[in-house]
Amino acid sequence: MSILAALRSWCWVCLNWLIERLPFLKNAESIPGLSRYIEAQHEGMFAELEESIKPYHQRFPRFKALPDQGLAAPQISAWVREMSSEESRVWEQGFASGSVYHGDREHMALLNEVYALTSQTNPLHSDIWPSINKFEAEIVAMTALMLGADENAPAPVGGTVTSGGSESIMLAMKTYRDYARQKRGIKHPEAIIPLTAHAAFDKACHYFTIKKISVAVGSDYRASVEAVRLALSRNTIVIVGSAPSFPHGVIDPIAELAALAQQRGIGFHTDACLGGFFLPWVPEKYQVPAFDFRVPGVSSISADTHKFGYASKGSSVLLFRDGAMRHFQYFVSTEWPGGLYFSPTFAGSRPGALIAQCWAAMLAMGREGYQSSVAAIMLTADYIKEGIRSIPELEILGEPLWVIAFTSKSRNIYDIMERMSRKGWHLNGLHRPPCVHICLTRLHTKPGVAERFVEDLRAATLEASSRGKKGEGMAPVYGMAAQIPLRGLVAKFLKKYMDKLYEV
Repeated sequence: MSILAALRSWCWVCLNWLIERLPFLKNAESIPGLSRYIEAQHEGMFAELEESIKPYHQRFPRFKALPDQGLAAPQISAWVREMSSEESRVWEQGFASGSVYHGDREHMALLNEVYALTSQTNPLHSDIWPSINKFEAEIVAMTALMLGADENAPAPVGGTVTSGGSESIMLAMKTYRDYARQKRGIKHPEAIIPLTAHAAFDKACHYFTIKKISVAVGSDYRASVEAVRLALSRNTIVIVGSAPSFPHGVIDPIAELAALAQQRGIGFHTDACLGGFFLPWVPEKYQVPAFDFRVPGVSSISADTHKFGYASKGSSVLLFRDGAMRHFQYFVSTEWPGGLYFSPTFAGSRPGALIAQCWAAMLAMGREGYQSSVAAIMLTADYIKEGIRSIPELEILGEPLWVIAFTSKSRNIYDIMERMSRKGWHLNGLHRPPCVHICLTRLHTKPGVAERFVEDLRAATLEASSRGKKGEGMAPVYGMAAQIPLRGLVAKFLKKYMDKLYEV
């Protein structure tokens, strides 16, 4: 490391030390020269990333305004077909983490056919399309039973189909806020959320003015029960646990956390967006801990049908143990001149075709289909975990099942990720701590894929720069995000990145 680089690194360490002790510095984005320096770094990074952000700029026409006359349908289809064909090659070979969870052409053909048959439907108009309401009700019922609902309970489990995990999480948080306001008179609601819980909980707290109480995770990356206990207050409305967490693929101690919630008479939400349609089918030898309505105290669950439920993007299911809780989720308007207005989720009009697709996917899979799929993925996960452990420079974080996070004490982990990208792999970069993960799907169970992953990872690790060095491609971006203590500057970078995506 050069003297200048060492000095720069030392300065960041000092600034981090100051910020930990002087919290007002967290917003010190106007420190003379610092903001300009970081902005210049941003521009250099965007220049390097331009080709990956906008790969079609020079290859296809760009439209900033409507054409004078409508273009011919065959031409439009040809453009879409060419881009789709190129992008399909990325995931069809099993080189992407998560993203596409089923991928079988026959399964996709069924979903596409159902979509075509129901493309004009809208559950908002139940008098015209009662079929969509039938499909949604049955999706909720099937998911509830899969996740431990008691058919004979006096208050049956109730739920809705949403547009994805983020909406399910946000609706759950809104419901707990409104329930606590009306039933307990809480005006300043707090939600206890482990550091590894999905960022959608942050979004929900931001939108609904809920104070987020972040709690630590242990060395196993699972939420600390003691930290949650200490964080409880009279304003707590809900505790959150993940099954599993997105970053490290480990399951929080749901039973212990839910017991705390039950003792205090507050809500407990299991975020099973990732695992809801996976964990129920994991073979018994893996000893998956209980996480659903079989656990006393669990009052709501989110589970994504568009992940391991094998429906198309985007659909998810939000369930409440007490179906009456849905009333705090619903929106109704009785005074609007346009008539009586009501909607169960954030959207008014919803794409009924996605609900129909979800229903079709669940029926096509059945219990046996889900069981065999999960068993195959778990066998692949065992092979890949063994392969990672055989690479001396790498270390797996926690005890994951099929979402496997790993890091390195001697190599730049983001440089490893970038080198894997050049070999065709699309992995997820994480930080705090710096690591990379792969979420395994049915596509990774194809012959030779797991072997290729381990082989490429071994080579990428040997090729990668040592820890602390800049690396190439996306490595500097992740390095910058991990190193800069002023999170407002990192947020600015992410907003500029999103701006870039909207450039024509």
